[in-house]
Amino acid sequence: MIPGATFGGIVLIIFAIAIDLVVGDPRSLPHPVVLMGRFISAFERLWNRGTAQQRRVSGFLLTTIVVGGVWAISWLALALLERLHPGLALIAELWLLSTALAIKGLGDAARAVIQPLTQGDLPAARKALGMIVGRDTQNLDEAEITRGTVETVAENTVDGITAPLFFALIGGAPLALAYKAVNTLDSMVGYKNQRYADFGFASAKLDDLANWVPARLTALCLWLAGLLLSLAGVVRLRWQGALWGTFRDAPRHPSPNAGWPEAMVARLLGVQLGGTNVYQGVVSHRATLGEPFEVLRVSHITSTLRLMHGAWLLFMLLSVVVIAGMSFIFKGLL
Repeated sequence: MIPGATFGGIVLIIFAIAIDLVVGDPRSLPHPVVLMGRFISAFERLWNRGTAQQRRVSGFLLTTIVVGGVWAISWLALALLERLHPGLALIAELWLLSTALAIKGLGDAARAVIQPLTQGDLPAARKALGMIVGRDTQNLDEAEITRGTVETVAENTVDGITAPLFFALIGGAPLALAYKAVNTLDSMVGYKNQRYADFGFASAKLDDLANWVPARLTALCLWLAGLLLSLAGVVRLRWQGALWGTFRDAPRHPSPNAGWPEAMVARLLGVQLGGTNVYQGVVSHRATLGEPFEVLRVSHITSTLRLMHGAWLLFMLLSVVVIAGMSFIFKGLL
């Protein structure tokens, strides 16, 4: 099994990215995240009961078992395959790494909103947006549909792309999948409502910790992507002042991490994200990010997808540079 933080590991990750870009997540193949979700759901029904303290302890145990178990099973499976034949371990790690990524899936989901929105088919655009967000979409206009899509692509650039890459570079497929377990736990039980506030406490805090560095690195890569795209004349973006604006806006987001990519995208596009959302009929007010220099429209989704691709490409490029520098320093010390 090839470790992540080597040139061999980088090559493996690049091939995994290529697989994800071409194949995505075919429904005919079992997906690790689906299996994680079934396990979490079954144990949530069994363990999410009792006093607040008991729920916190049960939630901590579930988090530990799921995250630790995913890492251990992945590592052991790859180690056993390595003993059978190195080629089997290589193929398995490639597949596991590709399942941790969602580049194609995120792009396809955004384009599923772009197509009907471009044609003026708001009901179809609302339905497509409803597949990727938790908010109510049935009454949204074009600007709000665009806002929801842009926010989702910006936030999931971290959850679905750069954070898995970050952990894959550190510890290969086992650590990347352990991160996906953290992310899946948070998406299922990490809510601050009556049912999950205590049971999902450990999951939510671990997700905050796991995404802290990737979120900020992603914001930087989004800014660099915006700068390069602007200089190349691909799209006009407001990269000047976006860094300072993001540092000011990001802490206002209710999530300690999601605000960084969302605020950066808002600043680069010259639009305002955040505001009022409705979840199952309950109105939720969030701080706004960015300034409304432009009215949100469908072209902003396309620009966000360009920023998304630019960000993960730059993230990989910078990773190669950092690992090369570390290798050079290490060899010099020896």
